[in-house]
Amino acid sequence: MSRPRPAWTPPDRDGVGASRVALAAGPWATLIDFLPQRLPALDAAGWLARIEAGDVLAADGRAVRADEPCGDHRVLWYWRALAEPEPVVPFEAELLHVDDHLVVADKPHFLPMTPKGRHLRETLLVRLKRQLGIATLAPMHRLDRETAGVVVFTVRPDERDVYQRLLRERAVEKVYEAIAPWRPDLALPRLHASRLAEREGDAFMQMHEVPGEPNAQTRIELAEVLGASGLARYRLFPLTGRKHQLRAQLSALGIPIVGDRIYPVLQAVEPTPDYRHPLQLLARELAFDDPLTGDHRRFVSRRRLAMADPRQVGHGVHAAVG
Repeated sequence: MSRPRPAWTPPDRDGVGASRVALAAGPWATLIDFLPQRLPALDAAGWLARIEAGDVLAADGRAVRADEPCGDHRVLWYWRALAEPEPVVPFEAELLHVDDHLVVADKPHFLPMTPKGRHLRETLLVRLKRQLGIATLAPMHRLDRETAGVVVFTVRPDERDVYQRLLRERAVEKVYEAIAPWRPDLALPRLHASRLAEREGDAFMQMHEVPGEPNAQTRIELAEVLGASGLARYRLFPLTGRKHQLRAQLSALGIPIVGDRIYPVLQAVEPTPDYRHPLQLLARELAFDDPLTGDHRRFVSRRRLAMADPRQVGHGVHAAVG
């Protein structure tokens, strides 16, 4: 079920939407006591500066004061700011479709979907808002930052749940492509069903297969063997949408996707990604029957995985990015 929309939302600033924080009971009396504790990315001095600049708003849009009692508020609005300059992602998304209901983009590798963590303006959502001037854009579904391909955004907030319901009801057909090691002993095509769960401890970013009722299903087909490279191109048809589903399941089968820095071994986060070696995973197609217009929608990425071209394997070209 979607979260109820607030009665008022501040306008975007340079494509960045305002964030909302709910005030909770705790050992704080005033807003300047609460904010650094609840949102410690900024210290008290940082929050005081933002409040004095009018960048923290009450639910009705009024700029607040630092000494206001927490009990006077249920929610506050603010705009995220990064402590360090944000690196520019040197690749652009391509628009595949725009109408009154949907915006469809062909996302490049390395570009995050939405603001999170160290990423704010260098995200697909913010870029599209600035390009199209549509402040109400919201993702119908998501792709990992490392994955390229087709992404659908809804335009109207009151239609968002109608489209997202298609995903919940498994009424969306998705086709992915991946480059991974070739295992001649692996019988394909196959429906791979397993139970995925997050690892504990330092490897929490990884999903892994555990005993129990399957919660992730993917149909895997061999598209072609890439010459003598020891690699192959696979077509993947996810029937469910678990976190890292394709990456974790292929790794569990002994064919981890080329360029994956999470599977099978979790590697350290790079301050600046190596753009020469993107994850060889592409969201190739997405199709569904539109619940509002009745049209059959089918969107196809125009990108390609360079390693799918056997002539480029072993010649220093690891992938086409951007």
